[in-house]
Amino acid sequence: MSNTQQYPNAVQLNHTVVHARDRRLSAEFLAAVLGLEVGAPFGPFLPVDLGNGVTLDYYAMTDEPIQPQHYAFLVPEERFDGMIARLDAIGVTYYADPHHGEPGKTNRLFGGRGAYFADPDGHNMEIMTRPYIRP
Repeated sequence: MSNTQQYPNAVQLNHTVVHARDRRLSAEFLAAVLGLEVGAPFGPFLPVDLGNGVTLDYYAMTDEPIQPQHYAFLVPEERFDGMIARLDAIGVTYYADPHHGEPGKTNRLFGGRGAYFADPDGHNMEIMTRPYIRP
């Protein structure tokens, strides 16, 4: 059953634009880390489909520095180690904390595992196996 069938009145994120200096480099970087593929260009966008109905549309708008944003990905526990291994393989440091103060470590927030890393444009990416518990 899809989320729209299960929650017919729910508002769902469908896509968002991720600004990059080099859309191909940034899209391929994230897709490689997450074990996904980059889709065919769609107008000025280069999409990475997350597989849950949400697409990140990479857009190269400038040669100037990009204002960093935070993107958090809820990932299956069984795929987490592979993502960490891919970060290690491409020489990208990951951190246990969002301020990048604990290099080479993961966290155990909310009974899961998580890590933060920077993409080529300085966006703070997060992978986590359990969603945050909110009051």
